[in-house]
Amino acid sequence: MEGIEKLKKWIEESRNIVFFGGAGVSTESGIPDFRSVDGLYSQKFDYPPETIISHSFYERRPEYFFRFYREKMLPLGFEPNITHRVLAKWEKEGKLFAVVTQNIDGLHQKAGSKRVYELHGSVLRNFCTRCGKFHTAEFVKESEGVPKCACGGTVKPDVVLYEESLDQNTIEKSVAAIRNADLLIVAGTSLTVYPAAGLIQYYPGNRLVLINRDATPYDRHADLVFHESLGEIFSKL
Repeated sequence: MEGIEKLKKWIEESRNIVFFGGAGVSTESGIPDFRSVDGLYSQKFDYPPETIISHSFYERRPEYFFRFYREKMLPLGFEPNITHRVLAKWEKEGKLFAVVTQNIDGLHQKAGSKRVYELHGSVLRNFCTRCGKFHTAEFVKESEGVPKCACGGTVKPDVVLYEESLDQNTIEKSVAAIRNADLLIVAGTSLTVYPAAGLIQYYPGNRLVLINRDATPYDRHADLVFHESLGEIFSKL
């Protein structure tokens, strides 16, 4: 229990918390991650998920891409869990400065978080590649084959695919937030996906907290480590 007490104390003393989260934040809302036992990597498709959600595959086989995308990557109807809700509460109280997330499901915003830096984009933003018109996630979900705008252009989700680079502006804001954090909580991520995982190297402080079910390459650099589910930890906070 002493780890939890220490974390509670740090949270109490902090005025500039930054939370860096991965897929494990959303799995407790029922959204499958990529690498767990029942995650996307364990399911049977003609190609590995990394291949299907790569830019070159999207260009070459758009119909197949969208079939996989609708079935496996368009999480609609899910609700925020305790972790999302606690973070939104901290932001409202002026303790949490920002959420930096690798997730694309928009659940942080649904819980009420305002300053969310989405490193890999969001399924909730979809744009026509021809005229730029915005389309909802529901539009993409309900369309047949490759979603088309009224102008005839393809509607592409604002999600960073493999082989695509992260948005520079989002990276810069994330790095600035992490550099200025007085407490950095990294949770629900294996810290193996780069360049996102590399961002925590910008934290100069001595209150780095890692919460993840399995060990990560950064455990030995952390000041506090929990190998538990996020729900267990955040329900105590």
